[in-house]
Amino acid sequence: MELVSVIGGSDVHRSSKEYRFAYELGKVLAKNGYGVVCGGRTGIMEAVCKGAKEEGGLTVGIMPTITGEEANPYVDIRVNTGLGHMRNPIVVATGKIVVAVAGNYGTLSEISYALIYGKTVLGYRTHKIDSVIEINRPEDVLEYLK
Repeated sequence: MELVSVIGGSDVHRSSKEYRFAYELGKVLAKNGYGVVCGGRTGIMEAVCKGAKEEGGLTVGIMPTITGEEANPYVDIRVNTGLGHMRNPIVVATGKIVVAVAGNYGTLSEISYALIYGKTVLGYRTHKIDSVIEINRPEDVLEYLK
């Protein structure tokens, strides 16, 4: 099964457009046979995992701690690293493509690593970077997975 890396802020409110987008993205990916890999915590990571799980999809969390106790309840597989933000390159290296939703400096670092690795990076309401392709609907991601 191919995985899609989904990155974004941990402090995104559940009622926000960004949370809803990530939730729907998880559903779209799972319905189309893709698993999700993310940082495994709250916010965008929780939303995409929740959406994927509701459609029977696989979710992988690359956790910042050695215990993984901060994993959101929708993570199937926890990879406990003990690396904190140093895990960010692993998150983006694991997916076929990278989708950034909102986010702050951690997301910015992940976008940078993804571009260094030559990954396609799609973005929804995230950092404005020339190499990041802006999308407006979760379904837009499917075009880049062909």
